[in-house]
Amino acid sequence: MLKLSKLTDYAVVLMAHLARHPRDRFAAQELAEATGLPHPTVSKLLKLLVKAGLLDSQRGAQGGYQLLRSAQSISASDLILAIEGPVAMTECSLDDAQCDLLGQCGVASNWQRVTLAVHQLLASVSLAELAQPQAIRLPWRKIPLQDISVSK
Repeated sequence: MLKLSKLTDYAVVLMAHLARHPRDRFAAQELAEATGLPHPTVSKLLKLLVKAGLLDSQRGAQGGYQLLRSAQSISASDLILAIEGPVAMTECSLDDAQCDLLGQCGVASNWQRVTLAVHQLLASVSLAELAQPQAIRLPWRKIPLQDISVSK
């Protein structure tokens, strides 16, 4: 199974909250309380998102964190890159591939094509879209995602 790390999932939760309040600045503690995420995790993610150029950070009484760009101009791909690094289905899909079988495997170019398709799909989904909850029924799930209750 391919899946994103919890840190990436949490980063999207944080960014979605910020996207729903684009004019406001939030302290790390406020974001932790608003999202239900642990403060140390929120602080770590905020630093990574600032470093990636997705968030602005200002100190002081009027300081806090805020989106650096519009939610419409930030893609799911940008968020994944900020936390996980480049999207690649296989080692040979990376720029600095270190695969010993690259010249003889016969499938590298096809995995690169799959990687490109995944990247293009992720680049086509904006943070603005991710921030808007929508019911969806995945064909392999018995219940829609909106009907899943989360207990803390």
